[in-house]
Amino acid sequence: MSFAKHRIGASRVLVALLLVLIAITGSYWHANKPVLGDSLVTLGLVLATIGGIGRLWCNLYIVGYKNAALLTIGPYSMTRNPLYFFSSIGGVGVGLATGTFGFAIAIAGLFALTYPSVILSEEERQRSIHGKAWDDYVAAVPRFFPRFSQLTEPADYMAHPLLFRRHLLDAVWFTWAAALMILISQLREVGIMPNVLTLF
Repeated sequence: MSFAKHRIGASRVLVALLLVLIAITGSYWHANKPVLGDSLVTLGLVLATIGGIGRLWCNLYIVGYKNAALLTIGPYSMTRNPLYFFSSIGGVGVGLATGTFGFAIAIAGLFALTYPSVILSEEERQRSIHGKAWDDYVAAVPRFFPRFSQLTEPADYMAHPLLFRRHLLDAVWFTWAAALMILISQLREVGIMPNVLTLF
């Protein structure tokens, strides 16, 4: 039973455990170096927003076309896995919004441990669907980190608004999660949330 097959359920369990840990963990930086703590939170909000906007951009292209067509334009012209790239940026942003480096590193580590197998599994499926066209795409476009110089976008594109709207929550949850981290921190400061652990 691989993570690739059960990633949604496994991700929900990991997120729930992470939220419990975040709820009881304070920031060393907020307590001792508030300017650095606030800077981490600000950077976290910026990265969470970039992650959300990036996922919206990807969804504009992929919604209604996944598996039906080989996408090689827009964000898919820079990287074969732009949704995962922007998700990793958004996830690290949520971690930094706690005012700690520790949670950002933990979230980045979870991505690094779990998503390579998901990516490989999906790439095998794409190869079975698209054959040589997929192999040519693989030869030209990096797997994960974007090559921004390769960005190509059409003057117009047939989007699917109803399907796109259903995927909006997939993109905005990063910003909501970052805001939740800030709320938890404020509740901890006024003594409503416990401060059992402290993290750098």
